[in-house]
Amino acid sequence: MSLLRPIVFRALKHPKRVAVIDDRRTYSYGKLLAGAMFVAREIRRATQARHVGVMLPTSGAFPITLLGSWFARRVPVPLNYLLAKDELQYVIGDSDIDTIITSTQMLEFIGGPEVIPEGIKVIELEKVSFKGLPPLCWPPNPSDDELAVLLYTSGTSGKPKGVMLTHGNIQSNAEAAVEHANITKADTFLGVLPQFHSFGLTVLTLLPLRIGARVVYTARFVPRKIVSLIEEHRPDIFIAVPSMYGALLSVKKSGPESFKSIRLAVSGAEPLPDATYEAFQERFNLKLLEGYGLTETSPCTNWSTPDRHKRHSVGPALPGVGNVIVDNDGNPVDPNTEGEIILTGPNLMKGYYKLDEQTEQVITTITPPGDSTPARAFRTGDIGKLDEDGFLYITGRIKEMLIVGGENVFPREIEEVLNNHPSVKASAVVGKQDGMRGEVPIAFVEIEEGVDFDESAIRNHCRDTLAQFKVPKEINVLDELPRNPTGKIMRRALKGE
Repeated sequence: MSLLRPIVFRALKHPKRVAVIDDRRTYSYGKLLAGAMFVAREIRRATQARHVGVMLPTSGAFPITLLGSWFARRVPVPLNYLLAKDELQYVIGDSDIDTIITSTQMLEFIGGPEVIPEGIKVIELEKVSFKGLPPLCWPPNPSDDELAVLLYTSGTSGKPKGVMLTHGNIQSNAEAAVEHANITKADTFLGVLPQFHSFGLTVLTLLPLRIGARVVYTARFVPRKIVSLIEEHRPDIFIAVPSMYGALLSVKKSGPESFKSIRLAVSGAEPLPDATYEAFQERFNLKLLEGYGLTETSPCTNWSTPDRHKRHSVGPALPGVGNVIVDNDGNPVDPNTEGEIILTGPNLMKGYYKLDEQTEQVITTITPPGDSTPARAFRTGDIGKLDEDGFLYITGRIKEMLIVGGENVFPREIEEVLNNHPSVKASAVVGKQDGMRGEVPIAFVEIEEGVDFDESAIRNHCRDTLAQFKVPKEINVLDELPRNPTGKIMRRALKGE
């Protein structure tokens, strides 16, 4: 079942109830519904394409456009506006969109309309008329298997991959999270995570609308402003990445009273440093609760709650979600034994868009312990363990992927850019733990003979091609990169392991 009809019926029943407060205005449920119908008309007028791009800041405009896309029977493609120009253009081309819904402010933020590839139509919401009676239409009711959204995440090759999430995926995950964390319409959310991320999309946008709750959005993470919003709106639920929690500790004029309203303070996307966890509990009397999930799982699979949590664990699985730990041969292991994390449940993606081979590499079948029925499963590439109580612990990553401020970063992508600089003979990138961003990329380079090492010039070269969070924090020059007998660079040696 799609979330569209339950959201529409709730809006019709309580049209004056506040749904969203963002940096510019307040939206009632009735205004969100009417706005979605206006946007649906604009989409129908602009394009016949199945997919439509959405590039908007964290705000009430995003759910209006998302619901409008569904009213028009289209698949929204949320675009990551933090990507470098080449990366953004790759996603636009790969997703087969010919129209992007955005705002004038967002176009300015990415560098102007010229960043959008030629031939792509642009709908600026500021230029859309929302006056008068909306073009009324009955909400469609897509099947569980019908594609709901196409979300792009980085792939092992460094190229973003389109994750196909169905209406059944998103609906099941939203409702499982509601049940798991005892969320009700009386709860208020504070949302600062980008809505082009799966967590921002499902948990901070669609979930609140499904149950009739209220969300306060802000487009930019400014620690003082976040504290001010918490003090003003008294949210019950706040979800952020560890680096954000670390930054909130820098706000000196805040104490336990500032965070008193928060019942669920959830941390995800990267490991939560002990120093941040302990400082939050000591200073604000607030226990940070870790969770786990991936874009491919819609996203939530595990979530610590106030009555079910253990330090360093991401918590038990959500209803309907299965955690299985397997060894190198794919066999389930005993509790407290490390292995690859395999996930099952109705929230698993349909697959990667136009990437059948990559889909086959991660989608498999497994017979969970205690069950005789094989289940469709997702190979996460993460290493972890389950204890006797079913609490999941993430202990490492099979992949070389880094997580920088909640963003997936692959060394190969950065290395390709480094190697394109005329002075660089070879390069290798590893992750270094960072108190603010979880990890930061650190580069090691060999310089061409007879060329002086110019760190500033190499870093500027990276900035011209990569998103800022992918630019190496340090660039170290070595006479020779450490290699094994076959010539492969030994990253463990660079990390000092």
